[in-house]
Amino acid sequence: MSTKTKQWGAIIVMIALFAMIAFVTNLCSPMAVIVKNQFGASNFLSQIGNYGNFIAYLVMGIPSGMLIKRFGYKKTSLIALAVGIIGILVQWASGKYGFGVYLIGAFIAGFCMCMLNTVVNPMLNLLGGGGNKGNQLIQIGGVFNSAAAVAVYILMGALIGEATKAKISDATPALLIALAIFVIGFIVILFTKIEEPQQPVEEKSEVKDQYSAFSFRHFKLGILAIFLYGGIEVGTPTYILQYLTSQPDAATPGIGMSGTIAGLIVAVYWLMMLIGRFVGGAIGGKVSSKAMVTTVSIAAIALVLFGMLAPQSWLVNVPGIDWANLKVIWAEVPVGIFAFILVGLCTSVMWGAIFNLATEGLGKYTAIASGAFMTMVFGFAIMVGLQGLVADWTGSYMTSYIVVLFCAAYILFYALVGSKNVNKDIKVD
Repeated sequence: MSTKTKQWGAIIVMIALFAMIAFVTNLCSPMAVIVKNQFGASNFLSQIGNYGNFIAYLVMGIPSGMLIKRFGYKKTSLIALAVGIIGILVQWASGKYGFGVYLIGAFIAGFCMCMLNTVVNPMLNLLGGGGNKGNQLIQIGGVFNSAAAVAVYILMGALIGEATKAKISDATPALLIALAIFVIGFIVILFTKIEEPQQPVEEKSEVKDQYSAFSFRHFKLGILAIFLYGGIEVGTPTYILQYLTSQPDAATPGIGMSGTIAGLIVAVYWLMMLIGRFVGGAIGGKVSSKAMVTTVSIAAIALVLFGMLAPQSWLVNVPGIDWANLKVIWAEVPVGIFAFILVGLCTSVMWGAIFNLATEGLGKYTAIASGAFMTMVFGFAIMVGLQGLVADWTGSYMTSYIVVLFCAAYILFYALVGSKNVNKDIKVD
């Protein structure tokens, strides 16, 4: 589809869905602080919400692509929102019924996030006409995605307050906001006319197609890149928050900052992502996805290395935005934490650009490829969990960032080498 035939109504709806995804997904990391203190969980177990949310992608990724092929993008998004409403209600009930119910709720919400992601990314790419323009639309959607993430951390930081006393019931306002967003989103999409891109008609043949999305090397390496990408995007802010709120005498020590202040500081990471995506959206039509990913992965490696190695006695004032009182607050943190916050500028364009590179040139295999791509989001849970294990084993949050460093190194490899389509001989019409 050429850019001349962009359907702005559909584009706006897809961008709104992008924001919804971020709001619900990013509830999991602040909720980890609550789970850790209410249930006495370790760093590894406190991330149970992230595990449930992201592992759901492994189960739902391929079925999501199949739903799009059968019902189209609009109906699939409505199904997803209905599932999301159920997931939020179950998480809300977990304050009364316990840890296991919270995990079930996170898992159900993960089904919703997977389906929405499977709809949003290819739809924006197709509406933009693929290539640089498709990437540009995904980056613009990412601006709103990051804005919602910023809002979640600020809101949850205020609700958590003193981390050592936090309970799931404290997060009720945030869960109710998420519920309202899903209900409103369902109603709006139900009554919005979306002229969807025509799904390729598969010709029935006795001869089975010998190719699939997995016949393309750049796609296979791309889904591994997105598997590892989660270790950077989610792992970086998750363990900033854990470090800031953990007590100095804890098994994995931190600096004992209040949850409110820590939430405002960590929100700056997502603000960096918002700024990066805004820039990415502005230049995405002129700068290739490969150039974007190469640049930001090199920068991420440099920032993570500095953050890990810089002495924790080197302190710097970091800003946070108190939106309730419309003022900037300042908190003193190790300079390494500030470096980790700046990683948000790097992760900002990675998701959209990797998706663009991995699915470029797949033609009729794109819908199923998008579902397969989403299954790899369960890597977010694996990598965040692995970083938690490293933190538990070493007793150091800073050392745990070796996981983030490895992920950034692979993504640099993908941008430079793995993203090239070496299977152009396969027919995709």
